[in-house]
Amino acid sequence: MGLFDRLAGWLGLKKKEVHVLCLGLDNSGKTTIINKLKPSNAQTQDIVPTIGFNIEKFKTASLSFTVFDMSGQGRYRNLWEHYYKEGKAIIFVIDSSDKLRMVVAKEELETLLNHPDIKHRRMPILFFANKMDVRDALSAVKVSQLMLLETIKDKPWHICASDGLKGEGLQEGVDWLQDQIQAIKI
Repeated sequence: MGLFDRLAGWLGLKKKEVHVLCLGLDNSGKTTIINKLKPSNAQTQDIVPTIGFNIEKFKTASLSFTVFDMSGQGRYRNLWEHYYKEGKAIIFVIDSSDKLRMVVAKEELETLLNHPDIKHRRMPILFFANKMDVRDALSAVKVSQLMLLETIKDKPWHICASDGLKGEGLQEGVDWLQDQIQAIKI
């Protein structure tokens, strides 16, 4: 670390870097949401399904986020656990218009929460009930009920209704996540 980096750190000018895992089933909108959180000049126009994972970065007023955007395809979900130790927070994206796969999303969340690298850690989880723009999409309250989020007692969590394409609901979620991360003093 150079002199200027150290000086910026001492003065509190350097943003703390935090690793966040972005998880959820395939086609839930994970990559679209992360893309929308990046500065507009860094956003990608064409979003393609993630194979394996992508690493993306974006900043807020006080934090620098490095996001591991993990593929949600069934054959890649077993890779998620290799990144749990590095993660300080989780963004879990749920397709609120995909009622048929809500049970699968719930099972993946339960597997995640019971993993030894996650179970005993107080890491914040931000849920995006995404695709609120789709006709007949479930409300964030209904998604929360179907996912049994109220049973999560040992981790701070929050759910936001979102439209990843338009960016609606994303800032509210990131603000909450930033506050939680700072409160835990990661």
